Amino acid sequence: MSEISKLDQSLILRKIDSKTINIQITNNSMLMTIVGEFNQNLKELEKITNTKIFFRGNSITCKGKESNLKDFSEAIKFLVNKYLLTNLIEKSDISLSVKKNMKLEESNVKSFKQLIKTPRKSVIARSEKQSDYIKALKENEIVVALGPAGTGKSFLAVSVAVTLLIEKKIERVILSRPAVEAGEKLGFLPGDMKEKVDPYLRPLYDALYELFGADKIDKKIESGEIEIAPLAFMRGRTLKNCFAILDEAQNATETQIKMFLTRIGENSKLVVNGDPSQVDLIDKSKSGLIKSRDILKKLKEIKIIEFDHNDVVRHPLVSKIIQAYQKKSTDD
Repeated sequence: MSEISKLDQSLILRKIDSKTINIQITNNSMLMTIVGEFNQNLKELEKITNTKIFFRGNSITCKGKESNLKDFSEAIKFLVNKYLLTNLIEKSDISLSVKKNMKLEESNVKSFKQLIKTPRKSVIARSEKQSDYIKALKENEIVVALGPAGTGKSFLAVSVAVTLLIEKKIERVILSRPAVEAGEKLGFLPGDMKEKVDPYLRPLYDALYELFGADKIDKKIESGEIEIAPLAFMRGRTLKNCFAILDEAQNATETQIKMFLTRIGENSKLVVNGDPSQVDLIDKSKSGLIKSRDILKKLKEIKIIEFDHNDVVRHPLVSKIIQAYQKKSTDD
C-alpha cells in the first residue's frame, strides 16, 4: 500500500469555513504521538503556524488565516506519514513539518522515498538536498558532499553504509578523518595511536551508536567489519567490497583527497564530506575540498552535493548562526 493511500485511511480533513479546519486521526497511538506529551507538539505547531489549535478526543480543530491553515494541514500530513513509516515522531520533526522546502504534497512524497531503516530507528530525508544525497549514496560509486554543520552529511552517509553492511551488500565499512591537531599535538596526547586518534573520530562513533547500538557496533569494530582510522592509514590500500567515508575533508589537502579517492576498488563506494567554512589547517589555503570539487564536477560518474543553511536539521539556531557568520564574512 502506498504512503498516500495509508495517509488517506489514517486522516480525515474537513474545511469548516474559510478560517477553520478540522482533522480527525483514526489511529489512537498515532494521534497521541503526534499531539505529544501534555499536547506539547500541538503547542509548538500552534506557535510556528500562527494558528489557534483545539484538541478533543480524536479531533483537532485549527483556526487561523487560510495560508496558515494550509501550513498546519501540510504539517499534520507530514507527521502522519512520518509515523506510518517509522512509528516515531521526534521533536525536530515538528519544526521540520512546516519548513518551506519540505512541504508534503500528496503528489510528492520524495522526502519519504529515501527512507533508511536501521535497527534502532528509521531515517528520512529532511530536505530536498538530503533526499538527493541519500539517492546519490545508494546509486553512485563516488559522492562528494559540501556544506555547513548540521546538514546530515556524516550521519546519512554512515546510515547508508552500515545498512548496506547489515544487508551483506558490502563486506566492510571504513570511516576516516584527517587527524588534524586542534591546539594539541597528537604526539603529546596520552595513550596508543587508537587512543590518540579516537577523539577526532568521536562524531562517527556517535552516529554509529545512535543508529545501531553500542554493543552491535563494538562487535563489528572488533571483527573488522567496521574500521575507523585516520586518513594517513589509507595510503597504499585498495578498497574492495566496502563503503569508505572520508569525513571532515576540508582538513585534507588536494593530494590527500586524491589519494583517498584512488583507493576505490571493485564493488565499493567512496564518500568525501566536509564544510569549507571550518578549515582547521594552519594554512587554510592548503584545504583541498573546494579544489577537488572543481576538478571532479566534470566527471559524470561522480555526484557532487552542496548543502546550505536551509538544509540544517539541528537546533533551529544553528541555521541562524551559520547565516550570521556568512553575513559577517561577506561584509568583511
